[in-house]
Amino acid sequence: MPAVDLFSSMIRLGPDGDARAEERRMSPDLDGWTVVTLHVDSDADAHPESWECHPDGEEVMCVLTGTVRVHFRSETDPRDPDGEPAARLGPGTACVIPRGRWHRITVEEPSDIMAFSRIAGTRMERRTGW
Repeated sequence: MPAVDLFSSMIRLGPDGDARAEERRMSPDLDGWTVVTLHVDSDADAHPESWECHPDGEEVMCVLTGTVRVHFRSETDPRDPDGEPAARLGPGTACVIPRGRWHRITVEEPSDIMAFSRIAGTRMERRTGW
């Protein structure tokens, strides 16, 4: 078995229990679960202008190194730029982002992040004021 560079590839998990490495692509038509690892140096690497939502499943975001904050858009006022209190994630911690919940991250220090999610149907929405 060859080693897989998780920073340039992704792992697709199939419904029948198979797992395969593929070229990374963030296409909303991907079915099943994906495992993606990325490095972020600053907010600019984390699409700060947009909220993201995965309607087809929860997302598990794990921080391997560094520190990030996961921000959740207010469920009562989607125009609220700050949303609800952020979850601070450091090395070895994770956050389960509920299905259909708008979220984004900010970077406190350069970080390596691993995310498990169902990309199919993922939506992006520009933040107010950007």
